[in-house]
Amino acid sequence: MTQENSHILSANLTHLDREGQAQMVDVSEKTPTVRQAVAAAQVRMLPETFAAIQAGNAPKGDVLGTARLAGIMAAKQTANLIPLCHPLPLQKVEVLLTPDAQLPGYQIQATVKTKAETGVEMEALTAVSVAALTLYDMAKALEKSIQIESIQLISKTGGKSGDYYQ
Repeated sequence: MTQENSHILSANLTHLDREGQAQMVDVSEKTPTVRQAVAAAQVRMLPETFAAIQAGNAPKGDVLGTARLAGIMAAKQTANLIPLCHPLPLQKVEVLLTPDAQLPGYQIQATVKTKAETGVEMEALTAVSVAALTLYDMAKALEKSIQIESIQLISKTGGKSGDYYQ
């Protein structure tokens, strides 16, 4: 890439510097506003695995409680996991694991809220991802073919780019 092309490209992409190298965006001039993001995932498993988790009969113990706590902890660690994410003061992290007999499996939803200069989409997505991975880890002795599916942003509010609803 020529220097001229990288300058044009970096002018449009805030995560690239003048040489086209990845950089953390400077948000110091932005006004802190209330921002919230909701993300979702689903975990599909065999009916027998689902029944065992629902009955509290998983070999590693409290599958859902551990997955919920892992999701909350993961949201708080997002800046340590995703290279260009800003560390944010999180005011709310809620992770819900809802049984879904039709899958069979669990619907996972995370809501993350802050008052900051940048949004919390990555924190919500990280929360559902790690909650799903933890659910897998806690239940893998019952089934290795558990599937983690449909990790996605459901909504985000606040900030310059406006609101988003799926």
